[in-house]
Amino acid sequence: MDRQGLLSAFTAACFIGLVQSQTTLSPAVMSTTMQQNGTVVTPTPVIFSSTTPGCFSFNVSTCEACAPGSQYDNNTLLCTCCPDPGLCMFPGACLPCKMGFYQPLAGQQECLPCSRGSYANFTGSPLCHPCPAGSFNNNTSAESCTSCSPGFFASKLGSTSCTPCVQGSFCNSSGCTQCPMCPGGAEALQTAAKDCTPCRPGMHKAPHQMMCQICNSGFYQIHWGQESCDLCPDNHYCPSPDVNPIQCPSDAFCPRGSTAPGYCMETFFRKVENTCELAPVTIALLVIGGGVALLLIILLVLRRRRDSDGELAVARAPLLRKERPQGRYYGLPCGTEPVYAGW
Repeated sequence: MDRQGLLSAFTAACFIGLVQSQTTLSPAVMSTTMQQNGTVVTPTPVIFSSTTPGCFSFNVSTCEACAPGSQYDNNTLLCTCCPDPGLCMFPGACLPCKMGFYQPLAGQQECLPCSRGSYANFTGSPLCHPCPAGSFNNNTSAESCTSCSPGFFASKLGSTSCTPCVQGSFCNSSGCTQCPMCPGGAEALQTAAKDCTPCRPGMHKAPHQMMCQICNSGFYQIHWGQESCDLCPDNHYCPSPDVNPIQCPSDAFCPRGSTAPGYCMETFFRKVENTCELAPVTIALLVIGGGVALLLIILLVLRRRRDSDGELAVARAPLLRKERPQGRYYGLPCGTEPVYAGW
């Protein structure tokens, strides 16, 4: 056994001497293991420097390309013996890409930064992941994405910014992928709203509407955050949409949807249920007025007829029958008929 131990030590020394005659070595660490019958000497792997003569003849056959997600290490002596950059004697000689960087190809000398809207949250990444919906990133080589603030949203992957919620919608948490519309009875009057405001009394809003609406004439609403208004009831009137209906006065009438009491004209009309009817005095005045009007019409007709008869009589009288003044002409009375003398 002693002979075998001495033989192994001698062989190792010869191998080291052979290598030392051709190259410059960095200090090698020798490990010894004590056994029962002798000492076994095991040399550690030899690290060749970049100035080692004949480096390529020793290491070319053991070079490997840096794996995807890693880069060539200029400071690793083992890599300097390989013929091309990006090749190493063993994969451990390549550096993994830092967070925020990636490298999809093998045998590369550098890593690439993640573009805006993407990130790499672990070392040695072969690719960058897009920011999920509801988050954004506006910087290169990012290690993570930022969630959208309340009132903002990002609906797509790989967003570089968040969009404010439009008027009528809201987002009350971070990381919103969309802004829902305000529910019925509530509104958001500004953009980037974090919550909705209930509609005031006298107003309402249906779920599909964007803003609260004032109740129509004849309707009212005295509660907050309502989707509709109520019709003013019968025998009541509603002068304002934000107050309770008011009881109609006894001398007025108020049908459904009234905004003010309706009164009959004094003396001439009277209230009968929900309508106005003619008063007795009004009926008597109408009868008397009608009789007087009829009498005047009759008198006008009679006068017109008398005037027509007089004009007709004048038209029918002979021309020679016209009256002449009393006296004598040519020795004859004025009323004597003329006689033809045969001249």
